[in-house]
Amino acid sequence: MKTTDKAKTTSMSTTATEKHTIYDIAINAINGTPISLADFKGKKILFVNVASECGFTNQYKELQKLSDTYPEQLVVIGSPCNQFGKQEPGDATQIQEFCTVNFGVTFLLTEKIDVKGGQQHPLYKWLTSKELNGKKNAGVKWNFQKYLVDEKGNFIDYYFSITKPMSSKITKHI
Repeated sequence: MKTTDKAKTTSMSTTATEKHTIYDIAINAINGTPISLADFKGKKILFVNVASECGFTNQYKELQKLSDTYPEQLVVIGSPCNQFGKQEPGDATQIQEFCTVNFGVTFLLTEKIDVKGGQQHPLYKWLTSKELNGKKNAGVKWNFQKYLVDEKGNFIDYYFSITKPMSSKITKHI
């Protein structure tokens, strides 16, 4: 009977863990279309909280270069956020136009979200919480902080805004 109980416990904990993978998190694209993160299994994902009026906004260009350089290995996902200095005041249309016209952005942009605080999006709860990502706590300090996830949905690491997208700190994992 103990073996059966142990098997049930193992099965239940596996199920509980599976419910909290990055691939189960719902988020919409900037145009409102649902994004299935599970579609990116087999590729690394670099999540970046972005803002159009930030001193780091020029990183859009390098994020696009990173996306173009490793299209088979990596997906770049930018999440507009207005929580740091109110540096992303635009609506979805304005943000998309700004990114396309000024930086040629073709990588995926999500809906505008909160990356910290009481309204923190579940994606960023997972990225910033060791309890959920299994690796480390990594609170968002400013715009253009980056979070890298491996091909199986495991948290690799995070990088502060000053780390450029094409930095070897990031590319060594790709």
